[in-house]
Amino acid sequence: MSTPFVAAPGPFAASGGGRLLVVDDDRLVLATLVQGLEDAGFEVIDADNGDDAILLARQHRPDLALLDIRMDGLSGFDVAAYLREHLRIPFMFLSAFSDAATLAQIKELGALASLVKPLDMAQIVPAVRAAHVQALSLRDGVAGAAPAAAGVEPAGGSARATPAGAEVPVLEQTVAIALGIVMHRYSLKRAAALARLEQVAAGEGRSLHASCSALVAALEQLNLPG
Repeated sequence: MSTPFVAAPGPFAASGGGRLLVVDDDRLVLATLVQGLEDAGFEVIDADNGDDAILLARQHRPDLALLDIRMDGLSGFDVAAYLREHLRIPFMFLSAFSDAATLAQIKELGALASLVKPLDMAQIVPAVRAAHVQALSLRDGVAGAAPAAAGVEPAGGSARATPAGAEVPVLEQTVAIALGIVMHRYSLKRAAALARLEQVAAGEGRSLHASCSALVAALEQLNLPG
């Protein structure tokens, strides 16, 4: 069962998005995710179990799936493996678990990102936006290719080759959230947003992770109730 997270208002007005499949067996968490992502401009299809998730994915072919990991019946890992092998639909995870074995399986499956609960929508929305942009790039630029893993490496990240041969940075959670924020606010593509974050970090004399942590913390302060 999932751990609830806080739904907080954020500066992410609806601006048009894509089609997402959101899967979580905690009905409260699922409803919060659906509402927050719809408010951010996404079309959301939701399921509270793995069997329904696969049926809906086959029917609606979403751009990206957001999956809880530990559910009764089929797990998020089971759903992710099916999406990857049979439908070529990219996915990311949102889970309360971040142990080494879980992270290793996330990386092996090739998730675009992995976020650890508890989180609020001000953190989730930019991370989903960043993953969605990468999912569309994989779909449009590498038809039928399996997604590259991202979001589960140590701070600072590294790079791995996509099926097209291009290098895609592998980002840890805080950097992925900051990346989505910059992409959204400045209407930048992923590579340009990452370059801007790296430039800011260099100017501050801090690591990319430290600079992004400060950005995310500042956003959280803006969302505190007055």
